Amino acid sequence: MKKFLGEFKTFIMRGNVLDMAVGVVVGGAFTAIVNSVVNDLLMPLLSLLTGRINFADLYIALDGKTYESLSAAKEVSAPVFAYGSFIQALIQFLIIAFAVFVLIKGINALHTKKDEPAPEPTTKKCPYCMTEIDIKATRCPHCTSELTEAK
Repeated sequence: MKKFLGEFKTFIMRGNVLDMAVGVVVGGAFTAIVNSVVNDLLMPLLSLLTGRINFADLYIALDGKTYESLSAAKEVSAPVFAYGSFIQALIQFLIIAFAVFVLIKGINALHTKKDEPAPEPTTKKCPYCMTEIDIKATRCPHCTSELTEAK
C-alpha cells in the first residue's frame, strides 16, 4: 500500500500533471470571461445589428403550440428546438477558438529565435586527400601535403 501511495504521489507531482491542473483552472476562468464577452458585449451588439433579435430566445416549439418565450416553454416542459442557443454557443466557440489561436500565435512568436549567423568554421578539407583537418593547419596530418592556402 505504501508503494502504491508513493507511486501516486510521484505521478501527481509530475510537472505535466500540475501543468494540466493549472490549465484546467485557468481554462475555467477563461471560459467565464469569454461567456461574459459573448453574452454581455457581443450578443447585444449583434442584436442591434439584426433588429434586436435575442438569439438565446430563438426556438421552435415542437408540440405546435405557441409560447411567450423559451423560458415559458421550458417551464411547462414543452419540447423545443432551441436553435438560438446553438447559434450563441457557436459564436462563443468561434471567439474561444480565435482567442486560443491568437494566444498560440503570440507564444510561438516569443519562442521563435532570430536567425543567428552561422558559427565560423573550425575545420577545412585537405585539397589533396579530402581529409577534414583543423582550419589553422599548414600541413595535412594525413597525407603530409603542404597547404599553401589558408581556408
